[in-house]
Amino acid sequence: MEYDLKTLSAALAIGLSAFATAYAQGRIGSAAVGAIVEKKELTGIMIILIAIPETMVILGFVIAALLIYK
Repeated sequence: MEYDLKTLSAALAIGLSAFATAYAQGRIGSAAVGAIVEKKELTGIMIILIAIPETMVILGFVIAALLIYK
């Protein structure tokens, strides 16, 4: 039973963080395209802003690994 709860909590840690990241990147991506159309020099900044939410998935993976292998 304990193994099942660890697995479920690890899956939730990765799944919810991935869902939140996908939502954030969708919103940021659409705004970034609109901004880049108006000003081409914002391309580098927008790439960075799109990459920042990926850290949530990485942190979710770290939490999941801690939950499973502890």
